[in-house]
Amino acid sequence: MPNTDALEKQCLSCQKPIKGRADKKFCDDFCRNHYNNAVKGGPEKLIRNVNIALRKNRKILQEHLNPAEKTAIVHRNKLQAAGFRFNYMTHLHQTKKGQTVIFCYDYGYRRLANNWLLLVRKK
Repeated sequence: MPNTDALEKQCLSCQKPIKGRADKKFCDDFCRNHYNNAVKGGPEKLIRNVNIALRKNRKILQEHLNPAEKTAIVHRNKLQAAGFRFNYMTHLHQTKKGQTVIFCYDYGYRRLANNWLLLVRKK
């Protein structure tokens, strides 16, 4: 009869012996979450946070642009109060008139005078 102690697997997080199914990797949910959070840290965390900010910006622009309208004029402070982060964008577009439109996916804005913004939706 083989020695079962030699075949015991260890938890990937806390290194304690695992009991149960043969394919089990963690001793409990805490260790599974701890291990996965540690693995997803670093560069993955940065990418995830940037994507969260971009999606939030897009949602804010979408909420301030009526679906029936092509454009809207909003004060910068109103977007800022809603949590818009102006340093996150996906791309820039130069119009034929040389004006810069700042986009967050398919919604964008162009700066006007006195902190007013023209919101636009990409066709």
